[in-house]
Amino acid sequence: MRRSLLVACWLLGVTLANGQTTSYDLIGYYTGDSAMLRQYPVHKLTHLIFSFLHLKGAELAFDNEKSRTNLRGIVAFKKEHPQLKVMLSLGGWEGCYTCSPTFATAENREVFANSVLRILQETNTDGIDLDWEYPAIPGPPGHPFIPEDRDNFTDLVRRLRNKLGTRYELSFAAGGFTSFLEKSIDWPAVTPLVDRINLMTYDLISGYSKVTGHHTALYSRPTQQESTDNCVQWLLRNGVPANKLVIGGAFYYRVWKNAAPANNGLDQAGEHTAGVSYKNFQQQLTPAQGYLPYWDEQAKAMHYYNAQLKQFATGDDPKSVREKVAYMKKYKLGGIMFWELKEDAPVNGLLDVMHSATREAQ
Repeated sequence: MRRSLLVACWLLGVTLANGQTTSYDLIGYYTGDSAMLRQYPVHKLTHLIFSFLHLKGAELAFDNEKSRTNLRGIVAFKKEHPQLKVMLSLGGWEGCYTCSPTFATAENREVFANSVLRILQETNTDGIDLDWEYPAIPGPPGHPFIPEDRDNFTDLVRRLRNKLGTRYELSFAAGGFTSFLEKSIDWPAVTPLVDRINLMTYDLISGYSKVTGHHTALYSRPTQQESTDNCVQWLLRNGVPANKLVIGGAFYYRVWKNAAPANNGLDQAGEHTAGVSYKNFQQQLTPAQGYLPYWDEQAKAMHYYNAQLKQFATGDDPKSVREKVAYMKKYKLGGIMFWELKEDAPVNGLLDVMHSATREAQ
């Protein structure tokens, strides 16, 4: 009995310290197929969020048969990894263009909730994650939004919970920046209805920014308010329970060109360019390629600067991931998630760092 309990704790990423047992969710979004998934240490996850499904009319739908087939192969992993829950995700960046007008009517919200239940039953998946970017505020250029989205989102979540009951999990991806926190969600109404809130505490300096900064900052700085801590503390002050909050990490780097060498490229004007996956870090962003690392002790974030090319890169690395896990434990949050598994190194990647840090005693 004792051996079985310890094995279960290890599988679920549980920390054993001072006689206390504390569990944390370790959640990865994933856009690949089942063949690629086999490269990764799936046993270290509690949840895998299959991304993305979209709206077809008012119903949740697969984009094509290939997407449905990919999910079928991924769900099969639950036989090998019984601790793993596979969830579906609606939307994504530029993936929720019709969300605002569709969810503007109660009839459509009911149709959607019914379609979610049907697909979860058909696919043997474990829940739905809503990634509407964003209710009531601007998201991708040209995406519709209205102030009423906030209340419509609340009703959408309420209908989903009524349909899904306790059999299925319900979560949503939340912007980690202040305007989302203040305007997009009716937190007192929505929070009791969901299992967790996946905080996108990355892209805090977005690809639209003309000035460089830490896109995954843990703490705020004089020149950058947006950070994981700024987001979490706002929610805690406004009554959201800590155990429903899941902070986010980025398994990719944002890169700016034409960034001046002052402050090693940080807080400088620049032009956003193509990003770099963590799995390609060693080939593209190391000193051998001219990129020197600079640790920001205040933000608890790393950036990289190539003085010759005047290129600046920002993203999570092993050190910043450990800092985020320590923060998660300090405030007794519900867990940590990341975008996305396909961008990680299959061996000695950031998932490995997250997992080992989660299991370490405080």
